[in-house]
Amino acid sequence: MRRNIENIIGENIRNLRMQNELKQDALADSLHIRRQTISAYERGVTLPDIYSLMDIADYFDITLDELTGRTGKK
Repeated sequence: MRRNIENIIGENIRNLRMQNELKQDALADSLHIRRQTISAYERGVTLPDIYSLMDIADYFDITLDELTGRTGKK
C-alpha cells in the first residue's frame, strides 16, 4: 500500500511541476530543499514528511487531499 501512495504523490508533484513549467531546481529552491529530494519524491524513492507535503501543497495552492490523491472515500 505504501508504495502506491509514494507513486501517487510523486506523480502528482511531477505533474504539477510540469504544468507550471518548473524544473526540479526551481521547485527545490522555492521549497528550500535539494533538487535530489524533489527527484526522490517524484520517483517514489522517498515519501515527503507532513511538513514538506504542506509546503508543496501551499506552493501549488492545492489541498493536501489533492496532492496525495485522497478522494475521501474509504
